[in-house]
Amino acid sequence: MKLLKDILYKTGLVEVIGSTNLAITSVCFDSRKAEKDSLFVAVKGTQSDGHKFIQQVIDSGSIAVVCEELPAAINDYVTYVRVTDSAYALGVIASNFFDNPSSKLKLVGVTGTNGKTTTVTLLFNLFKTLGYKTGLLSTVSNRINLETLPATHTTPDAVALNNLLKQMADKGCQYCFMEVSSHAVVQHRISGLTFFGAVFTNITHDHLDYHKTFDEYIKAKKGFFDQLGEDAFAFVNKDDANVMVMLQNTKAKKKTYALKTNADYKCKIIENQFGGLLLNIDGSEVWTKLIGSFNAYNLLTVYATASLLKENKINILTTLSNLNPVEGRFEYVRTENGIVGIVDYAHTPDALLNVLNTVNDIRTGNEQVICIVGCGGDRDAKKRPIMAKIACELSTKVILTSDNPRFEDPIEIIKQMQKGVEALHYKKTLTVPDRKEAIKTACSMANPGDIILLAGKGHETYQEIKGVKHDFDDMEILKENLKLFEH
Repeated sequence: MKLLKDILYKTGLVEVIGSTNLAITSVCFDSRKAEKDSLFVAVKGTQSDGHKFIQQVIDSGSIAVVCEELPAAINDYVTYVRVTDSAYALGVIASNFFDNPSSKLKLVGVTGTNGKTTTVTLLFNLFKTLGYKTGLLSTVSNRINLETLPATHTTPDAVALNNLLKQMADKGCQYCFMEVSSHAVVQHRISGLTFFGAVFTNITHDHLDYHKTFDEYIKAKKGFFDQLGEDAFAFVNKDDANVMVMLQNTKAKKKTYALKTNADYKCKIIENQFGGLLLNIDGSEVWTKLIGSFNAYNLLTVYATASLLKENKINILTTLSNLNPVEGRFEYVRTENGIVGIVDYAHTPDALLNVLNTVNDIRTGNEQVICIVGCGGDRDAKKRPIMAKIACELSTKVILTSDNPRFEDPIEIIKQMQKGVEALHYKKTLTVPDRKEAIKTACSMANPGDIILLAGKGHETYQEIKGVKHDFDDMEILKENLKLFEH
C-alpha cells in the first residue's frame, strides 16, 4: 500500500483533480484487474485504449485514474491525474509503487535481434555458480535464484516487471540479468528502472510487423541506451554495422567487444566442432561446451560483462568452461550411427544464416544437411522468402513447414516462403505443412553422419494455431523419430 502522492514522482504530471492523499492498494493498466482502492493507468495500447474503460474501473473500485485525456464526466470521489504519456507514467509509477527495486540490485539489460536469451541465461548461470543470489528475466523463464517462474513475454509489462524485481531484492538477489526487447523500450515497460549496465548484441531485420521500418527498429534499440545514467556501462558489439548509432546519445561509460575488429574485449576462435569451442578470450585460452561463431560472441559478451562487474578473470573463465548450452539454442542430439539432430530458435534470417554457417563450418562436406524451417504467423512477412532462400543456399535438402501459424493459414505462409526458392533449388525443396510430419520426413531421409537442423521454435513446447497452444516440443519429436529411423 502506498499513498498516491508518493508514487507520482517523475511521471510527467500535467494536472491533478482531487486528493493525492489516498492509500493505493494496487496499480493496474488492465481494466479487468481493477479492484477496491486501486490506481488505474489508462494506456493507449496497440489493441485497445485504456481511456475507454475508465468508468468500468471506477465501478470496480478504483479510486484514482492516470490518463492523458480527462473523461467528459468527472466523479467527485475519484482522483484524476493527467500526464503527457500514460505508458511512460505507468513504468515510473510501477517502479515507485514497488519501492524502486531496480536500484537495490545490479540490473543488466541485454538487447539485440539475436543472442539475448543465451547471453542473459549464461550470465545468470555464471553468477549463480560464482555464489551470488541472482535473478533472470528471459524469453524462456524468469528465475529468482533457485525459483523458476514461467515467462509470457521477452520483457514483462511494467507492473509485473517491478513486482518480480522487488521479489528478487527482497530475497537477497545481488544481480539481475534481463532481456530488453524493442517492444519493451517503445512501450515504456522499462521506464523508471535503474540499469547498472546495458549490452547490445547485434541488429538485423526483425519485428518489422511492429516497427514498420528498419530505422524505427534501430531507434527502439537505441532508446534503451539513451536513458542510461552516467554510472552505468554501455557495452556493444563493435562488429555490428549499427553499433555507433547505439552509443550516440548515451551518458554511460562506453565499452566494446569484437571478434573481427579492434575492441576493448577481443575473442578468437581456435577450434569449432560439435564437441564445443576452443577460444582465446582476452589473451587466455578456454574450452567451452557451446558451439558456433555466434556463441563465441555470446561467450565473449558474458566474460566481458562479468569483468565489467568486477569479477576475477580466472574465476570467470573457469566457470565459463563448465556452462551448458541454453535450452533450444543450438541444442543437439547424436544417434549411435552418427546422425546429428539440432534444435535452434533461429527465426530470423540472420539467426538462420549463423546456424547454417556454423553447421557448414563443422561438417566434413560428405554429409547431408537437412534443414526444416517455417515462419511464424502474424509476424514480419518480409523475412519469409529470405529465410527460405538462406535455407536452400546452405542446405543439401530443405523442408518448408509450419512454425506457429497463429491466425494465418500455414499454407499461405509457406507459399510466401517459396518465393525465395530459386529454380535451381526446386528439386531439393519439399513442402510438408504438418510440422510433425516434416520432422518424420527429415529423419527418414537421413543417413549415418547426416545433420538435421530443426529451426524456428527452439525452447517452445507448443505450437500456436488459431489462438490455441497445442503441446509440441521440437526436441522430443526429433528424438522420437531419430530413434524410429535409426539404422
